[in-house]
Amino acid sequence: MAAARKARIERVTKETAVTVEVNIDGAGKTNIKTGLSFIDHLITAIGKHAMIDITLSGKSNDGIVHHLAEDVAIALSQTIDKALGDRARLRRFGYAVVPMDEALAYVSIDLVKRQFQNVQLKLTRDSIEGVPREDLEHFVRSLAQNLNACTHMVVHYGDNDHHKVEATLKAFAVALRMACEIDSKRKGVPSTKGAM
Repeated sequence: MAAARKARIERVTKETAVTVEVNIDGAGKTNIKTGLSFIDHLITAIGKHAMIDITLSGKSNDGIVHHLAEDVAIALSQTIDKALGDRARLRRFGYAVVPMDEALAYVSIDLVKRQFQNVQLKLTRDSIEGVPREDLEHFVRSLAQNLNACTHMVVHYGDNDHHKVEATLKAFAVALRMACEIDSKRKGVPSTKGAM
């Protein structure tokens, strides 16, 4: 019987308080409360399309959107990383191309434990659904930077910034689901080195 791929993290600083619980082998059930509606919506989409159960609460202690968006992303990715354990028997690689109306985004993930990220959202508006563009970009970058993986997230084209971001994070979710799947043919970690 495989160990449950679940984890919980509390991240408390002078700026924020964030608690996250995930179940990699869940059904996509989510309960997200950060006080930032668009961030809640995006995390809900990640859970739904990655089929990861996510319970997340985030509270700002200083009223600064940037700090809350960043810490929520850090805590979420670190919790997923923790739940993946030694990453034995994973498919390891995942990829997806997702459209949302006129926007098209693609994401590729390698769950090797070497952090690298390339994020190209191509946003143009100053604010998307009440979240400053730079804070939304930082949220997505922080998500990729803290997963302990190699992640490429690229908007191929699009006109609507809401659609670009949402297509990107849905593609991230689908790619993550693929990469997290247990490969029934594999024994041990999926690396020629014998370690991730």
